[in-house]
Amino acid sequence: MRLQDKIAIVTGAGQGIGKGIALRLAKEGAHVVINHPVASTQDKAEEVATLIRAMGRQSITVQADVSKAAQVQAMVEKTVETFGRLDIQVNNAGVDPHIPFLEMTEEQLDFVIDVNLKGNFFCAQSAARAMLKTGGGKIIMISSIHGMQTYKRMTAYAAAKGGINAMTRQLAIELGPHNINVNCVAPGAVQVEKNYIMDPNFDPHAFDHEIPIGSIGNPEDIAGAVVFFASADARYVNGQVLTVDGGTSTRILLGVSDKKVDVVEQVVMMKPEDWLGDSK
Repeated sequence: MRLQDKIAIVTGAGQGIGKGIALRLAKEGAHVVINHPVASTQDKAEEVATLIRAMGRQSITVQADVSKAAQVQAMVEKTVETFGRLDIQVNNAGVDPHIPFLEMTEEQLDFVIDVNLKGNFFCAQSAARAMLKTGGGKIIMISSIHGMQTYKRMTAYAAAKGGINAMTRQLAIELGPHNINVNCVAPGAVQVEKNYIMDPNFDPHAFDHEIPIGSIGNPEDIAGAVVFFASADARYVNGQVLTVDGGTSTRILLGVSDKKVDVVEQVVMMKPEDWLGDSK
């Protein structure tokens, strides 16, 4: 119960990683505002809120498009009106369409940047203004491994997530003196509902061999990192980006198959004289 009676907002919390974060915050004692973007996502958001109330915590749902500053401000105002303050802001809402760079339109680019980058800015700004009035708080950004290492068709998304990482460091400098810690969690591959929407034949185990820990992650893995940043245990942690990817980002992926790795290991086991040849 590290977050007993804290008040939290989690954006994009109707499903996936956001849902996992919201439920874990509630398990740790927080009362949680479940944000969702449009009217059609109300039912899923309410399902999460119902689960939280069943734990004995308070929870409301608030519809807000995080790319719209006025809607974000209204969400924070609703939270403060209902609970009296805001202690924890988790900026989870995001979109990641896979679009080739040469085919991406201005409209598509704006959509990705607006939701992912501007959305984090607006949420952090509105939350910080509320936290200033009550002595401080915790802001946790959710970026992505794509902000550091990426692949094809993710240009706008990777740029936005890289921007979130940079914004985390900047806000830590600006808000730290006000007792507001700003940190970021960068997830790797996570098994969520949208994977099956994008690909009905999605196989969560297809890339297990590429992940050092041996499996894809789940929302609870990300939620654990968020709880740490939101808790008093992270009092002296500020401006950090924590990658939660099972070790994926530690690897150099240049088409190195297990067979090739075996060959490399055999070479490494050669004696020094085999490497250097006859010194005479």
